[in-house]
Amino acid sequence: MRLENRFEVAAPIDQAWALLNDVPRVVPCMPGAELTETVDENTWKGVVHVRLGPVAFVFGTDVTRESRDDAARRVVLVTKARERRGRGSAQARIESSLAEGDGKTSVEILTDLSLQGAVAQYGRGLVPEIAGQMTKQFAANIASLLEREPEPAPAAVRPVGGIGVGIRALWARVVRLFRRG
Repeated sequence: MRLENRFEVAAPIDQAWALLNDVPRVVPCMPGAELTETVDENTWKGVVHVRLGPVAFVFGTDVTRESRDDAARRVVLVTKARERRGRGSAQARIESSLAEGDGKTSVEILTDLSLQGAVAQYGRGLVPEIAGQMTKQFAANIASLLEREPEPAPAAVRPVGGIGVGIRALWARVVRLFRRG
């Protein structure tokens, strides 16, 4: 499935681009996401915690920056996530781009997402809505960082309510954005 999300931050494009490409600072901005390892400048590992009512999912995720175009302010991330109990998996290709206007920066995230197993069963039909909600929360956290407010505490990782697949999809998009940055 293809998901499209957009948000704006009140910051110059150069400042937003630099932050969005700083994966260790950005991953904690995604609810339920935790960066566990930096493999190299284009590869990361992480964990995403998701709770769907009584069902909790924990995904081990590999993120790779496939491409980064500083001039065009465009980055492509590829993620592969596996539910740790073998209840499903997800793959995503996340293309993020920035544009400047009126002193603000617009961020567009296009995600091609594929889900398998229980994750696909639980997430069917809800992923676009959940991704939109997660993007809104992520944007607010990024805006806080850009305004020099305290960073979200990465140690306070909690399962995210809602559909696990939607959260994983958005997290994968964000991770891809930052890995390619």
